[in-house]
Amino acid sequence: MISVENKIVLITGASSGIGESCANVFAQAGANLILAARRQEKLEKLTDELTKKFQCKTYLLKLDVRDRLAVESAINSLPDSWKSIDILINNAGLSRGLDKLHIGDFNDWEEMIDTNVKGLLYMTRYVVPGMVNRSQGHVVNIGSIAGRAAYPGGNVYCASKAAVRAISEGLKQDLLGTPVRVTEIQPGLVETEFSNVRFHGDTEKAKNVYKDLTPLTGDDIADLVFFCVTRSPHVNISELLVVPTDQANATMVHRHH
Repeated sequence: MISVENKIVLITGASSGIGESCANVFAQAGANLILAARRQEKLEKLTDELTKKFQCKTYLLKLDVRDRLAVESAINSLPDSWKSIDILINNAGLSRGLDKLHIGDFNDWEEMIDTNVKGLLYMTRYVVPGMVNRSQGHVVNIGSIAGRAAYPGGNVYCASKAAVRAISEGLKQDLLGTPVRVTEIQPGLVETEFSNVRFHGDTEKAKNVYKDLTPLTGDDIADLVFFCVTRSPHVNISELLVVPTDQANATMVHRHH
């Protein structure tokens, strides 16, 4: 097992959900964290908690991954002691709406494609060259079961996560011959702010998604991210599909009534 002690881990979408859980797991293991998200106050609160609990070093980036120039500037202006990123966790992502494609909302589409696809590409493009130069690094992309098959109303979200799957596969091929590893993790139902965001803050609707079943948690996914990056250097876990026991695929779930 590889130790992550004192390694630099950059997590996007770090202010909640899977990103926040990853921050906790890596902080506990002694890593130094670059936490990126749009919500500064949430990042600051998380940093205070992590510092109190684990005395870890953190560096905050108030960043919208959809803004290429902001990503470029954020990565290029990291202090020297924070430049050598060992692990990049591309976690920033979201789903908006469940409309049929022919009545879909253009703004929802743009937001999903810009965050889930382009944001992930921008981060990867600015961080991975350093990994290649230093001959070490690991990119973990948080995909989704939605990237494996479309489901009703999922059209553009599913397409964006299918893109994450293809990009991860392509990146791994392009990095062949370097020690840099690439992992894509595809969760099924995880109870985070995900459904709340999808339904534009309709909490009731969001709760119904997980009603009468036991979903995965952000901690479950963080646990797997940690497992993947701590394997021996010759082991690359390319993709990992994980669902709750109450879920078989994107559309089949068992609800305990």
